[in-house]
Amino acid sequence: MTGWNAENLAGSAGAGAVTLLAGTSFCVSAANGDMDQLRPHGMFFRDTRFVSNWALEVNGHPIEALGSPVPEPYRADFVGRASRTDGLADSHLLIERRRSLFGGVHEEITVRNFSSKPTHATVSLTVNADFADIFEVKEGRARHESVHLTRGSDGSFVLESQRQGRHVLVTVDAPHGVVDGDVISYDITLEPQGHWSTGVTATPRIEGVGPEADAQVWGNQRPYDVPEERLQEWHGKVPTTELANKAFEKALAQSRADLGSLRIFDPDHPGRTVVAAGSPWFMALFGRDSLLTSFMTLPLDPSLALGTLKTLADHQGRTVNPLSEEEPGRILHEVRLGATTGLALGGGSAYYGSVDATPLFVTLAGELTRWGFHSDVSESLLPAVDRALDWIRDYGDADGDGFVEYSRATDHGLLNQGWKDSGDGINFADGTLAEPPIALCEVQGYVYTAYLSRALMAQEDGDLKLAAVWGARAAELKRVFNEQFWLPERGYFAIALDRDKRPVDACASNMGHCLWSGIVDDDKAPLVAERLMSDTMFTGWGVRTLASDMAAYNPASYHNGSVWPHDNALIAGGLMRYGFVEESQRLITGLLDAAEAFGGRLPELFCGLDRKTYGTPVPYPSSCSPQAWAAATPVHLLRVLLRFDPCLTHGGLWLAPVVPEGFGEIKMRNIPLAGSRISVEVVNGETQVTDLPENIALHREARKPLSDLLDVHHVTAGPRRGH
Repeated sequence: MTGWNAENLAGSAGAGAVTLLAGTSFCVSAANGDMDQLRPHGMFFRDTRFVSNWALEVNGHPIEALGSPVPEPYRADFVGRASRTDGLADSHLLIERRRSLFGGVHEEITVRNFSSKPTHATVSLTVNADFADIFEVKEGRARHESVHLTRGSDGSFVLESQRQGRHVLVTVDAPHGVVDGDVISYDITLEPQGHWSTGVTATPRIEGVGPEADAQVWGNQRPYDVPEERLQEWHGKVPTTELANKAFEKALAQSRADLGSLRIFDPDHPGRTVVAAGSPWFMALFGRDSLLTSFMTLPLDPSLALGTLKTLADHQGRTVNPLSEEEPGRILHEVRLGATTGLALGGGSAYYGSVDATPLFVTLAGELTRWGFHSDVSESLLPAVDRALDWIRDYGDADGDGFVEYSRATDHGLLNQGWKDSGDGINFADGTLAEPPIALCEVQGYVYTAYLSRALMAQEDGDLKLAAVWGARAAELKRVFNEQFWLPERGYFAIALDRDKRPVDACASNMGHCLWSGIVDDDKAPLVAERLMSDTMFTGWGVRTLASDMAAYNPASYHNGSVWPHDNALIAGGLMRYGFVEESQRLITGLLDAAEAFGGRLPELFCGLDRKTYGTPVPYPSSCSPQAWAAATPVHLLRVLLRFDPCLTHGGLWLAPVVPEGFGEIKMRNIPLAGSRISVEVVNGETQVTDLPENIALHREARKPLSDLLDVHHVTAGPRRGH
C-alpha cells in the first residue's frame, strides 16, 4: 500500500448498479439485482463481504433488467424478465425481486406468467461467500476461494469460515428450495396469468454477533423492521422545509433521506448516533468527515454532533504507535469493525493519520457550546478537548514554529493527511509535489477556531484569565499565518508550507476554508474572494480544487481540478462571513444547479469542467453516493443564505436572510434550538420567527457564521459582550 491510492480508488460496479444501506451494512449489486464476485458487489456487514455471489436465473438464463427503483435507502425493487428460448422478442415471464437490508439481505422473489398457457420453469439462485475484506473487494484484490453451502443443524444452510482468527458465518434460509452445491433451485408450474413467490434470507455473524445486536438499541426483536423504524423516527424529528425553489427543496429532501440512511448506531451506547462517511466504501466513522458533516447539519439534528464528539473521544489517542499513527490526544482518521481489519490503514481497526480531525474536534465542541450545549461539553467532553489541544502543541506542532504540520510515521499510512489526501494532492504551481512535513493553510484556520472555541468555553465557565490566554494564542496564530502564507505577488494564500518552510504556491480551494474559519486578515479577503470566483477557479457549478492555470490541473482528477460540494459549501460560508454576499449567492446557485442536474443528490465530487463549454456537470467515476458531507451541503447552504447563527452563550439568535432574487419563499419548521423547536419564514422579504424561547434575543442582523469571538482577545472581568 502506498498511501492514498489503495484507500480511495474503487473498481466500477457497472452501469445502473444499486446500493442499499442499513447501519453498518450495505449491499451493492448490478441493475438486475445480481451480485458478481468479480465486481465490487456483495452484501457487507461490518466491513466484511458475507455474500459475494447472488445470481438469479430462470431456465438457466440470467434476468434482463427492466428497472430497479429504490423507494427507501434499505430497500430496492428489481423488475426484470426471463430470456426467451424460442426466438421471439417478448418474454411472458416477469421477475420481481423485492430486496431489503439490515445486517443481512432478504429477498422476496416473484415470477409472474403473462401467457395464456401454463408454464413450467426452473428458478435457481446461486449463493456463496468469500468473506473478503472491504479493502480487498474495493481494490479488486479479493482472491479467496468461495465457501460453499452446507446444511446446518437446524435445517438451514450455512456458509462459514475463519478470517484473521475470527469465526464468520452466513445462515441462508430458503424454504422449499433444493440445494445442490451453491445453487438453490425451484421447479415451478405457473397457471395462465398466475404467479409464484418464495423468500430467501442470508444473515451474517462475526464471532456470533449479527444484526440483532444493532436491533437491540431499539428494543426490537425483529431486526428487519429496524431500518423502517429508524427512518420514520428520523423524518419525524428533523426540520421540514417548504421552498418556492423546487430544485432546492428537492435537494434538501434528498439530503435528509441520505443523512438518515448514513447514520450508525452503537449498541454499547443506546441513543448515541454518528454519521458514516459515505456509501458504499466508507460506511464507517471517519473523524474529519463526520465532524464536518455534523457541523453542517446542526440545524437538522445537533445530537449527531454530540454523538460524534463522544464517540471520537472514546477512541481518542492514548499512546504513541507509529503503525496506526496514534498519538496521545489525537482524533482518529477512521475506525473499521470488520473481520479482517488488519488490511485497513495502519494494520488495525483504528487509524489516526489525520492532521485536521483533532482541531476540528475542538471546533465542533465550541460550536455546540454556542448552540446551547455547554453543559454537555463541559461535563463529558472538556477533558478530551484539552487533550486534543495538547496534541496540537506537542505533536501537531512538532518543530514549535506555531503551525501544525504532518508527516506520516509509516509507509502504510496516508502520504497526505488533510482532506486532499491523494498522493499528488499538494503541489506547487509548477506541478512539483510538496515534501513533508507539510503545514496546510486550512489546518491553521481550523487550529485558529479551536483556540477561539476553547476561549469561549473558558469564558462561559467564568474563567476569564484562561479565555484571554487562548484568545491571545488565536490572535498570534492569525498574525503569523497572514505573514507567512500570504503570497503578495499572487494575491492569494499558499496552499501549504513544505518541509523547508517554503510557501507551496499553487492556487487551490483550500484558502476558501481559511475564509470560513476567519483566520484571513480583512485586507486580504477581497483578493481571495476575487481569485476563488475567477474563471480559473469557478466553473459555473462550483470552485475547482485547483486553478486551471496550475501545472497539475486536471478537471477529471480526484483533488487537482475537480469540484467537491462540501469544499464549496465551506467556501460559500467563508465568502458570506466576510461580506461577499453576491459571490456567495453565485456559488450557492451554481451548486444547486449542479444538484438539480444530478437528480437532486450532490455526489462526493464531479469533474471541474467549465459550464460555458459543458452544459451539464460531468460525473467523476466511482464517486461515493450518497456521501455524508455532500449530503450535508444543501443544509449548510440554506443556513448560509439565512445567515442563521445561534450564539446562546451570548443570549441570542442572529438571523439576516439574503435570499437570491428569484428564489422566492423559504419556510423552515421544527428547527431544534435550546430544547425548543422554532420556525423561520422568509416571505416577500420579511422574516418571521415563531416559538423562540423568551430567554433568547432575536438579532435581525448578520453575525459571522463560525466564531466571531475576537472579543476574548481582550477579556476583562466585566460582563460578556454580544456582537
